[in-house]
Amino acid sequence: MRPLLRLLRGGVTPRRLAWSLAFGMAIGINPTVGVTTIVVILLAWIFGLNQLASQIGVHVVAPLHLLLFVPFLQLGVYIFRTRHLPFTAKDIHHMSHHPMRMVHEMWQWEWHALVIWGICAAVLTPLLAIFLRRALVLMLRRHKTLIYSRPATR
Repeated sequence: MRPLLRLLRGGVTPRRLAWSLAFGMAIGINPTVGVTTIVVILLAWIFGLNQLASQIGVHVVAPLHLLLFVPFLQLGVYIFRTRHLPFTAKDIHHMSHHPMRMVHEMWQWEWHALVIWGICAAVLTPLLAIFLRRALVLMLRRHKTLIYSRPATR
């Protein structure tokens, strides 16, 4: 909460902060592994969002990223009617003997999961930004003395 209060005290508007957080949270749950931080840095810079707030958003939803990874893949398999994910040892062993097919199918699962995530993100990000803006405005009202006080010198 303190980094957000510092940003608000530093002049970032609740609206911009809410959009930065929501954008970071949406990027943070995408079904790719290991690229969320780099992607959010690049996209926050392109869209002129607050980098710190976007990074906070990404890291707040990190546990959700892990929890939603397989459901996004499964939903992509279901909607696009592709081959099911190999969850048994026998299926994984069979896939390992066909590396080109494995890479092709993994890319197909990932691409379909990204499409599903993109649709979800397009719908949920504006709703999340509205909710976060209201929460930030309430936080501003509740902590006015903290917002307008001088920063501590250390």
